[in-house]
Amino acid sequence: MEITAFAGILMGILSLVTAFVLDGGHVTSLYKPTAAMIVFGGTIGATIVSFSLNEIITVPKLFKIILFQRLTDEISLIEKLVSFSDKVRREGLLYLENELPSLSDSFMRKGIQLVVDGTDPELVRKIMETEIYAIQERHRTGANIFEAAGGYAPTMGIIGTVMGLVHVLGNLESPERLGPSIALAFIATFYGVGSANLLWLPIAEKLKNLSKKEVMQREMMLEGIMCIQAGYNPILIRERLNAFLKPKNGREIEG
Repeated sequence: MEITAFAGILMGILSLVTAFVLDGGHVTSLYKPTAAMIVFGGTIGATIVSFSLNEIITVPKLFKIILFQRLTDEISLIEKLVSFSDKVRREGLLYLENELPSLSDSFMRKGIQLVVDGTDPELVRKIMETEIYAIQERHRTGANIFEAAGGYAPTMGIIGTVMGLVHVLGNLESPERLGPSIALAFIATFYGVGSANLLWLPIAEKLKNLSKKEVMQREMMLEGIMCIQAGYNPILIRERLNAFLKPKNGREIEG
């Protein structure tokens, strides 16, 4: 499980609630089902309108990605590609053909299959770059869904506040009913702004960050596959792939 996503959201919510309680507030006063219905229901509804059904039904999968996806370690990936290049130089492309069934990554398997089939290097690069572009577009759509929700949520909070104030003005002759109505008004704003900045927008940024890392790994795989097809020396391939890493990681596998 990707603990940082869950822990970050939980820490943010607990910090707000704890500060509120320490300042003399009561937790129960933050619980307003009608305000939650206005903000979350309105936000989800507006987001659904903004995207197609095929895009919306990917949301559960996106939550699963945020919480459970683990990307391949870049150092291990480099070692695998360098090992492949060393074996190919000694045993030929037949070695890669035998390794295809054991490859769990579909992108790498597809690239190596093209190389094994004798596809022209330029065509291999174009096919794989198109695949990377398609991956980026899918990831961008997922992040855009949560970004849209993050934009709608504060507005829905304001709408809830206005509705609450309308209720307040309609009950001026009943002072005992003013307190709950005012609370509803401001809690709606709290829900809207809070959900946008603690849930929707952070999730969008998390998806963007995961996308950048995955695309970088795909580009690393493509470069390694192209080098293997060209018959480059394993040492040169390692140096070329090290360029994708941050300096610290690069130093970890030198030599």
